[in-house]
Amino acid sequence: MYLKDLKFSLWADFIERDYLDNEFKELIDKKIINGATSNPAIFKNAILSSSAYKEQLLSLKALSPKEKYEAVAVYDIQKAADILKPLYDAGDDGYVSIEVDPFLCDDADATIKEGKRLYKSIGRANVMIKIPATEAGYIAMRSLTSKGIPVNATLIFKKEQALSCAKAFSEGVKEFGSSVDTVISVFVSRIDRALDEILAKAKIKRALSGIYNSAEIYEAVQRLDVEGCRVLFASTGVKDDSLPPHYYIEGLLAYNSINTAPVDTIKAFHANGSKIASLPISSEKIREHFEAIKFLGIDFDAILDKQIEDGLQSFKDAFEDILKSL
Repeated sequence: MYLKDLKFSLWADFIERDYLDNEFKELIDKKIINGATSNPAIFKNAILSSSAYKEQLLSLKALSPKEKYEAVAVYDIQKAADILKPLYDAGDDGYVSIEVDPFLCDDADATIKEGKRLYKSIGRANVMIKIPATEAGYIAMRSLTSKGIPVNATLIFKKEQALSCAKAFSEGVKEFGSSVDTVISVFVSRIDRALDEILAKAKIKRALSGIYNSAEIYEAVQRLDVEGCRVLFASTGVKDDSLPPHYYIEGLLAYNSINTAPVDTIKAFHANGSKIASLPISSEKIREHFEAIKFLGIDFDAILDKQIEDGLQSFKDAFEDILKSL
């Protein structure tokens, strides 16, 4: 744990082969991170911009684009999992996540099949299969956890999504008969990027909507007390230069939670961030903020729906770009 008293973990939201061989190990050795996450956008940037993949890709010419992508991604996830294994063996997280094909987000059976295949192909116990929080995704989450496969539920912006994930995990764990580690990944900063310009013009304090929304989701999940399940705060890098780089880590520091962030964001928090819990936040303060947003005529629920839609599309676009390049 990064902060043992809070059972709070920091995971790096980044995967790239040279990084895994060098800085990744250093961050683990210094007890700055104890896990990692990936997604199609991260792999797109790594595969298309790093020369570290050229040699392996040359040996995969006979494969289809998706088979090439999986071979490259599985290799990196295995490498990350092996580096993290001592932490996993010690009970200190040590997980790395890999996402199923985002184009399967509305097909439960195909998601289940691919999740099982990826987990078996990677062959490491400390791997989480990442599944988008859609109606089909909830079915897949229950199915995989019922087989003892750890799952990272992703692209969560709404409380209803989080509760559906928690229900799926609870039912899956009950069927499995033993605890299964799962996380509910709540996206934060994208909400503020969608709203802050409007709020600033109305003299409403900005850079709070994402934190307050995430805080409410965190409290709802905590109350359910699902065995093995934690909230993971994602999309916590800062795009607004007027904010401290570690703003969203510090602002969502909570008991029994995880924050996955870009490496530079993590370094900034480690060096300068407050290590005192910032959650829970007063329900009255949260209510007043969202009432002010509603008063402006903003449909916050519609904003969240758009973020879910855009998030899914961005992962699909990144995945498609990878396959076209291969």
